[in-house]
Amino acid sequence: MLSFRMERPEPLTFAPLPDRAYAELLSQAHPDSPVSEDDLARIAAGRQKDEHFTREGAFEGRTAVGAVQTGVPRMDAHDGWLDLTVTTAEPDPQLAGALLRRGLTTLAQAGAHTAVTRVQEHWWDHGFLLAQGWREFDRMWLSTLDLRTLDFAAFATEEARALAGGVTIRPLSDLGGWDGEPERHYALIHALLSDVPSREPIVVWPYELWRTRMAALNPDPRGLMIALSPDGEWIGTSQLAQPIPTHPGMLHNGLTGVLPAWRGRGLGLALKLAAARAALARGFTHSRTGNHAINRPMLGINERLGFVREAALVTLVTGVREAGRRAQKQQDAPDTDFG
Repeated sequence: MLSFRMERPEPLTFAPLPDRAYAELLSQAHPDSPVSEDDLARIAAGRQKDEHFTREGAFEGRTAVGAVQTGVPRMDAHDGWLDLTVTTAEPDPQLAGALLRRGLTTLAQAGAHTAVTRVQEHWWDHGFLLAQGWREFDRMWLSTLDLRTLDFAAFATEEARALAGGVTIRPLSDLGGWDGEPERHYALIHALLSDVPSREPIVVWPYELWRTRMAALNPDPRGLMIALSPDGEWIGTSQLAQPIPTHPGMLHNGLTGVLPAWRGRGLGLALKLAAARAALARGFTHSRTGNHAINRPMLGINERLGFVREAALVTLVTGVREAGRRAQKQQDAPDTDFG
């Protein structure tokens, strides 16, 4: 049981928080999911100049004890939705409540009607936010595969069947990289993302924004596999190219998908295997991914490959005005407990 403290040892002050200090705070708050300055820099590289973004650190004296960040969601970028991320160095409901109130005020001033955030289910923040009236909107299962344990031979027959008839799988680096045929690449990604099983249809980034963000997050085109039909149509992909700086040797596995007309042949599995081989050849040892809980086909493929499921990443949402009123009531009742 965590309780709101009646008083803080020193008054809070707020000031801009640079990437390095924010990464340190995020890692302190949740050591099981560390964040690096490089992670934040890559995200910033894909941020549009005119898009909403704020970040403030909460200080007691010169010590950063928390932070509040608002911005345009990378996922769930629906009209009127903005991210609100509250972080405290230690579990501290009183401080988290103060940061929530500050963040909700910022969102209201920006014209947002819905606040969205993401927390892992076992974090204390999850229970805190539910107690504040936030509700679950979606969840993704995180999982990791040790690529060195992957038994490629066990899938040889299925892989051959998937590639029968002239289907080929090639890395994007063989197809001109990011500057080869970007419009064709984007058309494939747009079609696949629009069809991913999820709670709500995925909002696909506009073309120019997609190019900027994808090149920043996935700098090595050797890790993006493209499936081609016998006549050269781009029909599927698997993205295993995004390094995770806090976990050397690990890559994030992004989208894997196949166009509807080519499903049922095992191409999703074949793409995953090709991406795994390419990652091993480049010296990587692990693949980490996240899948929407209702995406049973891809979850099934990952289970067969040996991905080990970890905590769920939960997307929580709340109405900005309603949450602001609740937060004010919480401030007026500082002895409230939650568990």
